[in-house]
Amino acid sequence: MQPGTPFVIEVNPRIPRRLSRMTELANNLWYSWDRPTRTLFALLHPGLWDKVNHNPKAFLKRVDEERLTEAAEDHIFLGSYNRVLSAFDTYMSEPLRRDMPLDLNPGDLIAYFCAEFGFHESFPVYSGGLGILAGDHCKSASDLRLPFVAVGLLYRQGYFLQRIDNDGNQIVTYTDSEFEDLPIKPALIEEETEIHVYVELPGRNVEVKVWVARIGHVRLYLLDTYLPANMEEDRYITHQLYGGDKHTRIKQEIVLGIGGVRALEALGLNPTVYHINEGHAAFMMLERIRRKVKKGLSFHAALEATAANTVFTTHTPVPAGHDLFEQEMIWSYFRDCFNDLGVQRDEFMKLGGASHGRDFNMTKLALSGTRHHNGVSRIHGRVSSRILSDMWPQVRPCESPMDFITNGVHVSTFLAKEWQDLFDSMLGYEWRRRQTDVKFWEKVASIPDHHFWAVHQALKSQMLYSVHHHVTQQHLRNHGSDAHLVRMLKFANPLDPNVLTIGFARRFATYKRAALIFENMDWLRSVVKDADRPVLFIFAGKAHPADKPGQELIRRIFDISRWPEFEGKILMVEGYDMGFARRLVAGCDVWLNTPIYPLEASGTSGMKAAMNGVINLSVADGWWEEGYDGSNGWAIKPAPEYFDETRRDQEDSRDLYELLQDQVIPTYYRRHELGFSDEWVSMAKRSIITLLPRFSSARMVMEYVNKFYGRASRQWRHYSENGFAAAQHLASWKARVRQAWSGVNLRRLDDPRNRICFGESTALKVAVDLNGLMHEDVRVEVLIGRASKQGEDSNVQAALMKPDGCAGKECLFSLEFTPGICGKLLYRIRVYPYHESLTHPFEMGLMMWL
Repeated sequence: MQPGTPFVIEVNPRIPRRLSRMTELANNLWYSWDRPTRTLFALLHPGLWDKVNHNPKAFLKRVDEERLTEAAEDHIFLGSYNRVLSAFDTYMSEPLRRDMPLDLNPGDLIAYFCAEFGFHESFPVYSGGLGILAGDHCKSASDLRLPFVAVGLLYRQGYFLQRIDNDGNQIVTYTDSEFEDLPIKPALIEEETEIHVYVELPGRNVEVKVWVARIGHVRLYLLDTYLPANMEEDRYITHQLYGGDKHTRIKQEIVLGIGGVRALEALGLNPTVYHINEGHAAFMMLERIRRKVKKGLSFHAALEATAANTVFTTHTPVPAGHDLFEQEMIWSYFRDCFNDLGVQRDEFMKLGGASHGRDFNMTKLALSGTRHHNGVSRIHGRVSSRILSDMWPQVRPCESPMDFITNGVHVSTFLAKEWQDLFDSMLGYEWRRRQTDVKFWEKVASIPDHHFWAVHQALKSQMLYSVHHHVTQQHLRNHGSDAHLVRMLKFANPLDPNVLTIGFARRFATYKRAALIFENMDWLRSVVKDADRPVLFIFAGKAHPADKPGQELIRRIFDISRWPEFEGKILMVEGYDMGFARRLVAGCDVWLNTPIYPLEASGTSGMKAAMNGVINLSVADGWWEEGYDGSNGWAIKPAPEYFDETRRDQEDSRDLYELLQDQVIPTYYRRHELGFSDEWVSMAKRSIITLLPRFSSARMVMEYVNKFYGRASRQWRHYSENGFAAAQHLASWKARVRQAWSGVNLRRLDDPRNRICFGESTALKVAVDLNGLMHEDVRVEVLIGRASKQGEDSNVQAALMKPDGCAGKECLFSLEFTPGICGKLLYRIRVYPYHESLTHPFEMGLMMWL
């Protein structure tokens, strides 16, 4: 050991004038989806590029100045540099997209709030699917040139680094990010003054610094409390992503929601639409309500005005997955806020569904303060409607305001460069502009099979090199022998990528059932024992540090991988991150997904695999229930929900083994003289053709625009004009309806007819006691549908009954209808509140049936 105290000094190179714009490239996360930009940096020093985890800004601070000087005189490098700059300038100078219908008005601005954002492994402010989805949302908003900003938290410690020891234990390591190495800058007012805002916590104010990151055209504002002016405990509010206890979590959510609104105001931004991605940012609505109350609105009018232009996306498919806080904790943080809001404690608590000892639920707060809600797949929309049905107690879940928009992924980020190059040559450059054009992608079928297969095999070799590297590091660090390493990597050979390779890589939560393939070990042995048709299973993923069952799954798979009969055929690979994920989704042959139905809200890794020609083998849950068509992969039909856990796993695993034995393995190894299977290539092409245009984030964001953002903007304009007259009127109307509704009832006046001939009409008459309401305050409706075997309506149509005068306390409604079909029909009669300013006809959750 050397004597004396070691001192550190970092020597930064001077960037030659001819390469000066590399700094600009390093400070825009456009590099996260533009591979030529990342390649440009890697060309200067591949080893350093890997060492800095593909971080352009950190790279430019550490690369030798001599290498930069050489590059500035290298005509080949300068050619690449100029091509990248040309592409960047073209991208940044293009106006708002006009080739797609976007339901927005001049002056609109969308503000998107999320607790994490995943753009690239070099910017570690994400943990998993929620963050990656938020990152893809921002990237597509940039591609579409939307008026769009995002708000999040700037964590010193992002999600952890993972290592796996020799016993299969997950070893967690956190590292502090150097903000100087991240593609961020302090947000400034008039280019000179840093923006700081304040949020109130019990007995003190907390100062929050605002940073900005560029994502193409989009700006992401990140909030940071690690400031000298704050108490030590408050500095650590934004220290670690999802770190700390419940108090840390609620403080993070206060900073994100309330601090985020204040940051936008300090920046001079006035969003017309707000979007909260999951419930972590739901406190933002309280700040927006407070501001309106301060201007003279009542709490309820301010709530209506705020909710009208706020979109809420939930990603959680189980009740236990929502953020809950004890009422006393909420009271301790917000008691000083009640006076500002003009609301009593009990009414405030009801916003979060907190009553009779129940905890305050952030998802219910988000639903109370928004009028546009969605799940992230068709199944998840139905599940969310069911588990949140108490928000609309008298409305059937199938008719609740809970809608859905299925997630998508950013094609340019996750489609391998080799596929992009092939599409450029075979489909023309226009494919980049026609990502959502289903008919256009049918051209993939015309790509010669041998070209298609060559690209897949090249990507598979790259993926196996990456696996080889990860496993080698893991094995040697755990003091394994060279001889044993050779046995482990026998089938993961990048020089011979002809072994059927099945990938499973995602968060190791128990509901994702990483170990379903091990349900029947004898059957699994029979699947992999054929020496002429070998199978390699690659597992990767992290378990949350507090998730002991998830960590046990990693341990179990690692242990099974060492059994003699599975050695080299099963690999549990450490170090899962976005970079490794891109390799896996592009290089495996099959993408395996085995969640418990219906707990996969959406899932996006399978979408990334599908667009790269990797074939999905998945439980028909989440997005795959919508994507599978019988020709583009394999679907495991989920066991009925009423089965117990043991029987469910047995049924699902049997389907999995049968598909592997009877279809997957035989199809892959049914090769001809060119070394590949025509059937396999056909299915891989179908995967791209049918799934890439339907599950891109471009399609997803356009759906948000045309389904929610445009409508929210129009509602905001309607509610806010004339001093929020519409919001005040609607709030008063709702209060009157709620007070009267328990006394509303219906009775039928006509004698029901059991049988009529086709073409005949029948008259319906009902009397409705409106308990003081007016007939224009309600809609009386007949639902008519054909009877099913279960006695339920199907293909239901609604017919509105007309008001027909009043008799005493009751209002009369009538309808004469002529059925247009024969057979046994069912009809039902109902009444519900109606007002032209409602965003959704059933948003009050009130309905009475005859």
